[in-house]
Amino acid sequence: MRITFLGTGTSQGVPVIACHCKVCSSSNPRDKHLRCSSLVETNEGKNILIDIGPDFREQMLRHKVEHLDSILITHAHRDHVGGIDDIRSFNYVQNKAMDLYGNSQALKTIRNDYHYIFEHHEFPGLPEAVMHEIDGSSPFIAAHIEVVPVKAMHKTLPVLGYRLDRFGYLTDCNYIEKTELEKLKGVDVLAIGALRKEKHFSHFCLSEALQVIEEIHPRSAYIIHVSHQMGLYDQIESELPDHVHMAYDGLKIEI
Repeated sequence: MRITFLGTGTSQGVPVIACHCKVCSSSNPRDKHLRCSSLVETNEGKNILIDIGPDFREQMLRHKVEHLDSILITHAHRDHVGGIDDIRSFNYVQNKAMDLYGNSQALKTIRNDYHYIFEHHEFPGLPEAVMHEIDGSSPFIAAHIEVVPVKAMHKTLPVLGYRLDRFGYLTDCNYIEKTELEKLKGVDVLAIGALRKEKHFSHFCLSEALQVIEEIHPRSAYIIHVSHQMGLYDQIESELPDHVHMAYDGLKIEI
């Protein structure tokens, strides 16, 4: 299995428009973050995308992704689903609708915001998607691989993390029940969101993410969904435990 971090930033990305802070002004490419998304390539050659944000088109072109089998949605905030319209390119190449997986809240929002996809129409070229509702309690199969959903809370919004074999993915949350954390025990690699060092009302801050990492105890962990308030990549990376790293756009990991 190969994991590619397509984007590792929060909703505004980094640099932030019109911001001149030291992070947004940095020349280090690891301080540049597109909106959060990851690509999982299975040993059967299947491509599974986790979240499809507004940078989706650029990410697919940048990494020369030529097929996409399934998309897992963590939640339907626009920085995680804003690229859905561009699945039509894959619809055309693959000659089939795209499989989208998410909880009821996410799918309801997607159906509302992208209603033209699901209404009867006679216009060619519109996106085509098949929605699969996930209750968060039971594993399911996507692109021939078992996926374990992990329920969490993004303040008051129920969101999903995912486990695919020995890879775990959590973003945009600030609370996870102990029983849900148990689903991630035994992963080799964990990706987890941490917005900044200071506490936040709906996201884990860095210290809280490190506590979750310690409880799950993966072999290695990667911090994702970072804002420019987190600080410079080199500085934060030097402060982390040996098995924890700052993820960056384009980072590839083999499991």
